[in-house]
Amino acid sequence: MDIDSVIQPLQRFGVHLGLDRIVNLLANLGNPHHQVPVIHVAGTNGKGSVCAYLSSVLTEAGYRTGRYTSPHLVDWTERICLNEQPISSEELSQLLEKVQAVIRAGDESATQFEVITAAAWLYFAQQQVDVAVVEVGLGGRLDATNVCLEPLVTLITSISREHWQQLGPTIADIAREKAGILKPGCPVVVGPLPPEAEKVVRSRALELQCPIFTPQPAREIATGWAEYICEAEEQRGSTSAPFDFAQGKSLSDRGVEGKIKESAHHSIKYPLPLAGQIQLTNSALAIAALEILQQQGWQISEEAITNGMAKTKWPGRMQWITWKNHKLLLDGAHNTAAAQVLRQYVDSLDAVNPKPANWVIGMFADKDHTDIFTALLRPGDRLYLVPIPVEPWPGRTSADLDYLSNLAYSLCPELSDRQIHPNLFTALAAATSTATTDDLIVLCGSLYLVGDFLATTNIFRKS
Repeated sequence: MDIDSVIQPLQRFGVHLGLDRIVNLLANLGNPHHQVPVIHVAGTNGKGSVCAYLSSVLTEAGYRTGRYTSPHLVDWTERICLNEQPISSEELSQLLEKVQAVIRAGDESATQFEVITAAAWLYFAQQQVDVAVVEVGLGGRLDATNVCLEPLVTLITSISREHWQQLGPTIADIAREKAGILKPGCPVVVGPLPPEAEKVVRSRALELQCPIFTPQPAREIATGWAEYICEAEEQRGSTSAPFDFAQGKSLSDRGVEGKIKESAHHSIKYPLPLAGQIQLTNSALAIAALEILQQQGWQISEEAITNGMAKTKWPGRMQWITWKNHKLLLDGAHNTAAAQVLRQYVDSLDAVNPKPANWVIGMFADKDHTDIFTALLRPGDRLYLVPIPVEPWPGRTSADLDYLSNLAYSLCPELSDRQIHPNLFTALAAATSTATTDDLIVLCGSLYLVGDFLATTNIFRKS
């Protein structure tokens, strides 16, 4: 069975949040998710790189590690990995066939995401993984991944305004949806949040008696190197001790609080291969989660952490590549917070003598175009606007390019140039024709746009 022949027709069901369909589907498959220990990761930005760090380190530590993330850049198989290797097309096709076979006549139609999620759970159970690192698709509370009752640890990396059409108009609304992954007594690692989001998450954690861990960002100690410092006072800032479901008692009963105290102010130095200041935060969240696993009895050495962090890859996010003798910076930057992080990174490249940037941008119509442009564009920059080549959901369209051009001018009239192009590669040709090999060219605005570039150039398979 061809993967696309199963997956693509399901696009017509679009985004339809809810747990009934996935619960029924998994029950028909024998509830494979009940066999899989899980680390569950939600957040507006950063959850993918945190999953990548965790998966890489746990694999390095010798554990059979599954990873489920979305969306993919080039191929569906990227979403389901075992020990850092994507599932084969043949295996995924077989799994999809099994999932389709248990959908009964009269059942409400499963969505595309639910079918691939069910296939991931089935694969991890069949492969008898020691642990699966699972990224939330959209939101949390009603996301198809939110069927794990007793996660080892949950993480909420960040919360900002995105997907408000499905999750609610305010940051507090979005926070409630993401906090829906919290489970009674299960520890949660939380990244820096806006005050209104932090209030919601902490309230939910208190209600469920979830220990909260809020690590400080790591600090950069050299180019490509960071240091994580464990601060005991932060980690004791919860109202209850973690609960060990396997032993039927709180982790404090096994001396874990003592272990936390003993480890006060210890540090770990490690390579940081992913670019951007934000990775000091994301890597710290991952290491905090790994420390919780250590406290639960998982054997994760400092050597496994340093080697695993060094081997982490997360393509399409602040990724440098060379194309036609020009260096390109690729980044999804598909929401305001991500655009601000990207601009911060661009500014850090040459803080003393900054040069104008060449932006090749495509965005969907349902994004915060004003805020994204405000974050990215500066006087003297050049802007090359392109359509999104892939339409992942019915009714979701590429933003009108004339509208984007006019908006960009109204927000930053000192742009050196604005151009509209029929496709990505004519825009790149125009950008490279006027840029020197030292000029900065950034392709951003959508992971689907980045994925199309990687697929068309075959760079993804070479990396």
